[in-house]
Amino acid sequence: MAESPALSPASASDVAPPDAQAPLAVPPARGAWSLSPPENASATGDRIDALLARSHGFDLALAAVMLGWLLLAVVRFRGARKVAPDGGTRRSRAWVLGLALGVFGVVDGTLFLGSEGYLRDVLWNFRVPTEDPRTVRIEINAHQWSWEARYAGADGAFGTKDDVVTWNDLRVPAGVPVWVQLVSTDVVHGFSLPAFRVKLDAIPGRVNQTWFQAAREGAWEAACYQHCGTSHYRMRGVLTALSPEAYAAWLREASLKAVQAYDADDTAAHWGWVWRTP
Repeated sequence: MAESPALSPASASDVAPPDAQAPLAVPPARGAWSLSPPENASATGDRIDALLARSHGFDLALAAVMLGWLLLAVVRFRGARKVAPDGGTRRSRAWVLGLALGVFGVVDGTLFLGSEGYLRDVLWNFRVPTEDPRTVRIEINAHQWSWEARYAGADGAFGTKDDVVTWNDLRVPAGVPVWVQLVSTDVVHGFSLPAFRVKLDAIPGRVNQTWFQAAREGAWEAACYQHCGTSHYRMRGVLTALSPEAYAAWLREASLKAVQAYDADDTAAHWGWVWRTP
């Protein structure tokens, strides 16, 4: 896939694309020193947050039991005589094995069922963006070291004159499913929207896809979670969730500019692919 040129006036709004190192327009609700996950700006993020909280709860409970048992053993048996280990009785071995299997079944079974439910209802449930007529589709092309995004213009089709292309500047409407398809032009990148609980590999020659929905308006970081080269730390974009009306106005204006500045000979700018549905 060919390298695309710098953003043209046809693919930008009147506001310049955000600088990769500039602070977010809306600061995160939780500071860098917080032990909590990033703020949740996703309509479905509470599912994964609940799963993480349940996992941490199990971790704390098991740690408390093990430390308590260790302390009890030290105090209770500190004066006991030394005996040669014999592996215990059949009854004691059965008791330990049963306890271990019980803990495994409760902890891992609960987390497995919760994870499977999240995969089925959210992560792999492409019926939501497929069946919603409001769904916004975005093709993202990962580069060393930036995110290039393509939106279908007023005609609703990719690969036409009114396509809108942005760099490190993702804009979506709040309350609407956003369907992302992702590739890379060079190395493996990791597309991450921490506030939306989204992580997806960008792999050369392969189109991966995911979807999310912004719960409210605001601006959040779009980062790369794979070390992709010397300037990996600069591979940072901004995702801005607008009201549906503001998003429609932005896309309409940017699409008109794209038609005016379209250059059929600029083949490097005409990257893209036929939209694939699962």
